[in-house]
Amino acid sequence: MSKVSKRQRAYREALSGLGAVSVSEAVEALKGLDSKLPKGVEPSKADQSVELAVRLGVDPKHADQIVRGSIVLPHGIGKSQRVLVFCKDQNVEKALEAGADHAGGKELADKIVGGWLDFDVAIATPDMMGVVGPLGRVLGPRGLMPSPKAGTVTQDVATAVKEYKAGKVEFRVDDAGNVHCLVGKLSFDSSQLVENIDTLLKLIEQLRPQAAKGVYMRSVTVSATQTPGVQVSPTQMAG
Repeated sequence: MSKVSKRQRAYREALSGLGAVSVSEAVEALKGLDSKLPKGVEPSKADQSVELAVRLGVDPKHADQIVRGSIVLPHGIGKSQRVLVFCKDQNVEKALEAGADHAGGKELADKIVGGWLDFDVAIATPDMMGVVGPLGRVLGPRGLMPSPKAGTVTQDVATAVKEYKAGKVEFRVDDAGNVHCLVGKLSFDSSQLVENIDTLLKLIEQLRPQAAKGVYMRSVTVSATQTPGVQVSPTQMAG
């Protein structure tokens, strides 16, 4: 058995029987996993990303039940995102000054058509959607398509770039009714992770579609890159 699978099995055993807990207890359980590894099983050397998964009582097949949004989390996500901006004229300089990794027009679209995808976020000014639109087949399935609803189609490229560089994250419910979103790194202080998670959960709650019936937040799980998920009790969402 590989070192990784031994570690993951030990993680699972350490979390078994935990049940549904508060957000702060879930964070403490994840942060304490390496201290519970048996002798001979090495902790992960990576600073693992922490992700929130929320199963929602919505039917994403209906447009009025799609839950999507974006947010700058209080403590960021612990990684710098590579930002590309589709723009022209003076906006190119504004985007680059704000910290964009790439800014331009058709030449960037041509590179993407050729298979280049060396960025994490794509932003576009409204006047560039004629260039960006045909890229939907490539960018859409990867969650990279600029969208007015997510705030990635905007005239104010400088603010958008700064927000994504500061750790702004986007989320959208998938076909199965789940929302997945990064909320930080395991190296964060527990209080930082808890605040990030609580902030995101509050936003998802605010975005509840009027058409959604019954229980809205069906389940909430917090996990790190290499760990199983820890279930959060819906009655203990805040902390």
